[in-house]
Amino acid sequence: MGIMRFDLGGDDLSRFFPRFEQAFITNYDGAAFPSRVQCEGRELRCIRQKSESGKLNIPWPVRGQGIPILRTCSLIEREAPYILAVELARGQLGELRDQAASWSHAGMLIPDEYYTATRHAYKLFLQASFAQEYPAEATKLANAALVEICRAEEMLVNAYISQRMQVRRQRFAHPPALFGCDLGIIPPDELPADFANAFDAVAISLDWKSIESTEGNYNWDVFDQQVDWATRQKLVMKGGPLLGLHDGDLPDWLANWKHDILNLQSFLSDYVETVVSRYTGRIRIWEVAARMNTGGLFGYTEENLLALTARMIDVARQVDGESQIFVRIDRPWGDYQARGKHRLTPWHVVDALLRSGMGLTGINLELSIGYEAGRNDDRPLLRLSKLLDTWGSFGLPLHLTIACPAASGEDPQSSLHWKVDNECWKAPWSGPTQAAWFDRFLPLLIAKQPVAGIFWSQADDSLPHRFPHAGIQTTSQQIRPILKHFANHHGPAQ
Repeated sequence: MGIMRFDLGGDDLSRFFPRFEQAFITNYDGAAFPSRVQCEGRELRCIRQKSESGKLNIPWPVRGQGIPILRTCSLIEREAPYILAVELARGQLGELRDQAASWSHAGMLIPDEYYTATRHAYKLFLQASFAQEYPAEATKLANAALVEICRAEEMLVNAYISQRMQVRRQRFAHPPALFGCDLGIIPPDELPADFANAFDAVAISLDWKSIESTEGNYNWDVFDQQVDWATRQKLVMKGGPLLGLHDGDLPDWLANWKHDILNLQSFLSDYVETVVSRYTGRIRIWEVAARMNTGGLFGYTEENLLALTARMIDVARQVDGESQIFVRIDRPWGDYQARGKHRLTPWHVVDALLRSGMGLTGINLELSIGYEAGRNDDRPLLRLSKLLDTWGSFGLPLHLTIACPAASGEDPQSSLHWKVDNECWKAPWSGPTQAAWFDRFLPLLIAKQPVAGIFWSQADDSLPHRFPHAGIQTTSQQIRPILKHFANHHGPAQ
């Protein structure tokens, strides 16, 4: 058994212990080791079966930045505890300087203010390193260095976005990615009047539980209305996800067949064939399955879920050979592997589907922040940039389905029942905070060449939906600021 020990540097962090227990260690390629974390007094222990070196990833409070997940450099196990804040500063500073060197080598102009901030951060880090005999003082200095590192990172990423967008504006009059929203089960006449001005695409969920809540009885009314409305508005339509592979995603009556995977596969195939046949020629992008990488549908193994997904891709391709076929990956960082329930990384899942030769042509990444610890927690923008580059290496178009809350408290219509976390970002969640997060997050997505579509997770909070308080409309159908911000970004390039 391997144990990594870290000194938290103070006794005033006990309220963060539930967050720290979500920490995990990754290896050289980013895969998470199965591990558990214990916090006692000033010591944090990360316990694993193996004693390999690795990088600790942990949500850590940074003044003015909320509680993003930060990462150390690669560390070996040793008896003496590491000063955690010092190692986080070392890791973040190393990542920052490596990325700046890489972008500079590729021809990017690095702003002078970035170098000024980096020098200040490096000076504070050196002072923290030399003060490690006094953990409290070293932690104080390292935390100050992390503030400067985050500030320098914002400068670097903003410079990257600005220069990338200058190139893209020369090629495109409008943003090159589709801007869309998942309509859920809302009738089109209940959408905001200017909805179609903010988006050029919609996701028609075609939720099986809504269409066939009892076996053999189909109700297509809302989805037919949505498709007719989107056609009149000349919006690009994406259908799905047709199948969710978490427990609770599929109609309840299918549980009768959970012990007979062959018959279950027949039901899934029939549904995919029925839906795709019904809308062939009108919907040209199909998202066949979602969350197969983290799903535990009926207790099936990862191999079972991969085989089901590959079969559904094949069914959709046979019915409509001209459309694009996507799958949705949730928690694309792969941090869920730290809980020890999954053997395959999300990259391995997609690689296996591509190797199956069934005709997968795109990937949709589901990203959310603002919810309880361990649910796609916030990362620095530089880490997000690397994530998109990693997924872009498959050579397939990327779609992003994004969400964050605009309120706190219970959301009885949410299927996830997650709690909203008011400390993870820079300010408590509200309509303006949601819009501010979107404005910070979206430009990087637009700047990335593989990103072909950006979809907001849901339109309305008054009807059943997935993410708590993330809708464009509130439960009383008041329009949140996020709609206007989508419209601002959707306009012609300046």
